[in-house]
Amino acid sequence: MTEIKATNITWHEGHAGRAEREAIVKQKGVLIWFTGLSASGKSTIAFTLEHALVERGHLAYALDGDNIRHGLNKNLGFSAEDRTENIRRIAEVGKLFVDAGIVTCTAFISPYLADRQAARDVIGAEDFVEVYVNPSLAVCEERDPKGLYKKARAGEIKGFTGIDDPYEPPTDPQIEIDTGTVSPREATSLIIGLLEERGAIPPLNK
Repeated sequence: MTEIKATNITWHEGHAGRAEREAIVKQKGVLIWFTGLSASGKSTIAFTLEHALVERGHLAYALDGDNIRHGLNKNLGFSAEDRTENIRRIAEVGKLFVDAGIVTCTAFISPYLADRQAARDVIGAEDFVEVYVNPSLAVCEERDPKGLYKKARAGEIKGFTGIDDPYEPPTDPQIEIDTGTVSPREATSLIIGLLEERGAIPPLNK
């Protein structure tokens, strides 16, 4: 993808700040970045977490990899270059959501360490929670809800992460979850506990 840089542009500061928006929703904007292989359970946990937070009265939103490729990123493929651009765009969108005071859950394979670090740099380390969803490859292949692993093994899909394209696991995630043994609800409880510890949301008894 050819990079085109905009010219003759100026950043305009708004009259309302992030702290004012966060005061309205009584929470702090934070981005929870779910990474892991296809069928690892990223989206399931992200949407379970979103639902649990909304039920508690918090403003939360889940950005799912497949959903985003239906609109914002529908012009991107799965080459290394396009994967990097996919993550770059999501990081920028996530930055806006965090600035709005939203607890944002992003579920993307995001296989490359450099791309995830770039996303962390855009969001800011203090607002970025990396969750490594890490069942075994065998568990992911057994689930295979879209039949993608079967196609990849048959050679019908090329460049499939975990089969003939690499996945670079996180070196220091805030949370690692083996969805072969941990349920989405259990994972959600772990993440909510971390959000409470970080002061992003208040404990239920407050």
